Amino acid sequence: MVNILNKLFDFNKKELKKLNKIADQVDALAPQMEQLSDEALQNKTEEFKSRYKNGETLDDLLPEAFAVCREASRRVLGMYPYRVQVMGAAVLHDGNIAEMKTGEGKTLTSTMAVYLNALTGEGVHVVTVNEYLAKRDATEMGKLYEFLGLSVGLNLNSLTKEEKREAYAADITYSTNNELGFDYLRDNMVLYKEDRVQRPLNFAVIDEVDSILIDEARTPLIISGHAGRSAKLYVQANAFVRMLKKEEDYTYDETTKGVTLTESGMTKAEKAFGIDNLYDLAHVRLLHAINQSLKAHVSMQRDVDYVVQDGEVVIVDSFTGRLMKGRRYSDGLHQAIEAKEGVEIQNESMTMATITFQNYFRMYKKLAGMTGTAKTEEEEFRNIYNMNVVVIPTNKPIARIDKPDLIFATMQGKFEAVVKDIAERHEKGQPVLVGTVAIETSEIISELLKKHKIPHNVLNAKNHEREAEIIAQAGQKGAVTIATNMAGRGTDIKLGEGVKELGGLAVIGTERHESRRIDNQLRGRSGRQGDPGITQFYLSLEDDLMRRFGSDSMKAMMTKLGMDDSQPIQSKMVSKAVESAQKRVEGNNFDARKRLLQYDEVLRQQREVIYKERNAVLESENMREVVEHMIRESIENIVHTYTSGNKEEWNFKAIEDYIKANLLDEGDITVNDLHGKSPEEMIDYIFAAAMARYNEKEEQLTPERMREFEKVILLRSIDTKWIDHIDAMDQLRQGIHLRAYGQTDPLREYEQEGFAMFEEMIAAIREDVTKYAMKAQIRNNLEREEVAKGQAVNPKEEEKPKRQPIRKKQDIGRNDPCPCGSGKKYKNCHGAVS
Repeated sequence: MVNILNKLFDFNKKELKKLNKIADQVDALAPQMEQLSDEALQNKTEEFKSRYKNGETLDDLLPEAFAVCREASRRVLGMYPYRVQVMGAAVLHDGNIAEMKTGEGKTLTSTMAVYLNALTGEGVHVVTVNEYLAKRDATEMGKLYEFLGLSVGLNLNSLTKEEKREAYAADITYSTNNELGFDYLRDNMVLYKEDRVQRPLNFAVIDEVDSILIDEARTPLIISGHAGRSAKLYVQANAFVRMLKKEEDYTYDETTKGVTLTESGMTKAEKAFGIDNLYDLAHVRLLHAINQSLKAHVSMQRDVDYVVQDGEVVIVDSFTGRLMKGRRYSDGLHQAIEAKEGVEIQNESMTMATITFQNYFRMYKKLAGMTGTAKTEEEEFRNIYNMNVVVIPTNKPIARIDKPDLIFATMQGKFEAVVKDIAERHEKGQPVLVGTVAIETSEIISELLKKHKIPHNVLNAKNHEREAEIIAQAGQKGAVTIATNMAGRGTDIKLGEGVKELGGLAVIGTERHESRRIDNQLRGRSGRQGDPGITQFYLSLEDDLMRRFGSDSMKAMMTKLGMDDSQPIQSKMVSKAVESAQKRVEGNNFDARKRLLQYDEVLRQQREVIYKERNAVLESENMREVVEHMIRESIENIVHTYTSGNKEEWNFKAIEDYIKANLLDEGDITVNDLHGKSPEEMIDYIFAAAMARYNEKEEQLTPERMREFEKVILLRSIDTKWIDHIDAMDQLRQGIHLRAYGQTDPLREYEQEGFAMFEEMIAAIREDVTKYAMKAQIRNNLEREEVAKGQAVNPKEEEKPKRQPIRKKQDIGRNDPCPCGSGKKYKNCHGAVS
């Protein structure tokens, strides 16, 4: 362990040595840049671009480009990046993570790395956790980039496709992580290549990188369509679950948050629904609805996990305390919560496209990030994203005092002490920021403060619209702010006049978060840029973390010590127990994310194959060769299937039936035509007949329309089968863990079965294309169509007018001669219906 720590420490030391050399080079160029006129400084961008085109690398350009950006920043923004910010920018350019404490100016730090990498013309994405920050940074930092001759785009959820395409075409694009991921998925569902909005993924700088790549890594992005399952079942299951009693009818494990029916609960279910066996295959959906209703009632809490707003159940992000409008729990849990809360139950949905942030961001050529807290997750960043964490020293020494935790026996005692502390500090004018883990806690403290007539602001998921305004005021004299999970807020708290003399901002934590990193983020809100400050955490033995992971022996010891609520203790042993509980949760979460990635790896490989094939269809002018190849493979497959074994056992009739159903008309090829031929000769014979028919079809239709027809059937077959496959893989994964009971590795089983299912899907696409290519009569209104209307399970996709089909202009009878001049009846030619 000591060796590992030494290695990490040495790495940081070595890295800082290298960064100091870079900072020296940039500093040395400062006087030269100061002498340049605005115009000369601006001309440097074109100079750098042409030097890059002529073979110089970005590393060669770095010192000069950083110095130019630094000087431009002074002139345009009135801010001159410190030496430590230059070092942080060099870390970002290297594709690593710069850990910089709160208030050290991460936004300004990123400008130098963003400017340098934007010189390639391949695009730089600056990623933020919410649209407010994306807008703010694009507006403020955009002035600097535009002064230097670079274009800036802002990608918002509300934009049209044309506006998005423009935003992505800019040298620098600001966006949220959600919108980037959803745009990637939507781009791989378009019907025309011109509808795509993103360019190839080049370089991304992620602000609050731990929030996006770690906290949100377990939430896959999903575009879904309606599956249309019954809401009635959830209502019935909800009514039944309300009658159940804890321990008697079900058990609840607080550690895993798992709820399970007991024998008594099963018997009651069978009686209530009038069935013999709840676990009979016929009752799978009923059992699922009961289980999800149990989960909704027992482990999902209102105002903690979700809120009810305007008659809708809205998820609360457990890491940031934000409302996640438009996002829904999957697998029927959302419907179960809607039934529990008595709001309208919306349809369950079926997944049409999905990707995890882990796999999305690993597609960039280069990835970098910045945050105030990443060191505790360094192993994960290195293993999964191949990024190192470099801790950048602060510009001024930290003057904040972090006091040891105060531990109370009960929550009530803890809250009373918190309010007393707030009242004392408020009286002398010291601003206070109170951090809570749940909305519920913020509301309890708010009520207590109202009783003591202490004016305060509450910042939680219910009123995050006023976030920036509330945070901006949080450092003013006498301000009291209660905030749910300060993770990823991205807004600095600046101290008001006379606050430094009062001891700076006081941060009070009302309980420890599952992750030490989130606690450190809360602490980091105080003591920015060498300001004074103080932090204090108040804990109780009834806190969620203590209940779930605190040992009974520790509680017994507290009782022996004769603890009462008026006498908190500062015990290193308890603090260590809390930290070890946090480490255990962090370990569990890391394992869960790692496992998710292993499972998603299976889908990633399949997704890449399908998206590559799909893009080939969109990009290519002529897909005839591909269609011909698929037809030949289908013929080979069917002939080999029915000509295996002895010659006497060959099934010529089955081959004839297949040809009749999928390739040619009745009587075109009969059993007699196949007799006396070897399998290879049969394949050649059938394929030649099929191609003759295909050529005939092309002559009737014109080559140009035939090429479009091929694209239509390829896209339709790929999309239909891929959507079904994703849904099937999702269901396979839901139940695969049960294989562990049979002493098999669920992941290996998932890989093997997933591969077999993928092979089946490819065969099904081939069969589909063969059948449509040979048998479908081509309609006059040939158009590419969406297989299903997808909706991002988070942002609301802007409705786009549907493409209008081509209408026939004259009224032609189905038995009249076709106006194309083929000599055939209209119904058998251009008026045919597939």
